[in-house]
Amino acid sequence: MRINPEAPDPGAGDGAPAKAATIYDVAHAAGVSHQTVSRFLTGFQGIRPETREKVVRALDELGYRPNLTARSLKSGRSHRIGALTHEISKVGPSRVAEGASAAAREAGYVLDLVSLDLANPRAIEESLELITQHDLAGVLALSSTDEMTHAFETTEFRVPAYIDAEVDDAVSPHPSDLTTVGLPALVGHLADLGHTTFVHIAGPVTWSAARNRILAYETAVADRGLGSIGILSGDWSARSAYEAVIALPRLPDATAFVAANDQMALGAMLALKERGCRVPDDVSVVGIDDIPESAYFDPPLTTLRIDFEAAGRLSVHKLLARIEGTEVRPLVVPPPELIIRRSSGPAPVG
Repeated sequence: MRINPEAPDPGAGDGAPAKAATIYDVAHAAGVSHQTVSRFLTGFQGIRPETREKVVRALDELGYRPNLTARSLKSGRSHRIGALTHEISKVGPSRVAEGASAAAREAGYVLDLVSLDLANPRAIEESLELITQHDLAGVLALSSTDEMTHAFETTEFRVPAYIDAEVDDAVSPHPSDLTTVGLPALVGHLADLGHTTFVHIAGPVTWSAARNRILAYETAVADRGLGSIGILSGDWSARSAYEAVIALPRLPDATAFVAANDQMALGAMLALKERGCRVPDDVSVVGIDDIPESAYFDPPLTTLRIDFEAAGRLSVHKLLARIEGTEVRPLVVPPPELIIRRSSGPAPVG
């Protein structure tokens, strides 16, 4: 079909901007009253789940955006949240930020996301100066590394703030689901396939997530009476794992590599292939996170699915409880889920 570039666009109308959706439009689309939509937008929790789902779907379909200026003038308080994050190119931080943004929007707030430059010692101070040019209801500090957690904890925020940092399982009285559910399932899957010797490819130890994954791996291997030959160091990137495996003088006598994330699993698989190993015939490789691309690796990657978005939503709920002086809205973060694909297979015999 040929397209005439000079032909008028039948969907363009007369050039007038589309009218913004109102809560009455949302109510009509959801089949509920406008009072129900209003209660949902103000964070009321006594709405039935099926009704809540209808409202959320209508809000998304209509692209509804609350008039925050009018709401702020009426209520006398801001509906903007300043979110500080870093390493936004990494899967975990980016997905957490996505979940936080969605939860803020659903609660009638706008989340202003600022990614910090870790090379700048004044990063937090400068970012706070930037986002506080507008009135803020609160600040959400999303931290992944020890350096940023310390910086956030020693910052004096002038509005309600919540610091979201992963707690070290080594010092926490309540081990995370990764230690109690996730890695036991992943290592158990490999053990059921006959694997008894493992290598772990770890993330940078300045990240609590990397330390937790090392601890969870070592605990799961020990609990099954299996053997860990060693730990290779990476930085979450595929390149780092590729170089770590390529640099080994000789490949270890392990039949399974457990990478701390999917990108490093990808790099390890390429390096193993270049060193003459077939995955999974000679060695199995598994990861953690279940990034969208992991189903399309060659071979598709066995991994743990982590719900980062739910974690981001929960962090916003905790901040909103401080802002509004209410109880934290209930939200269950699903435990890690084992996703079995073709990168894991029976341990080679002999």
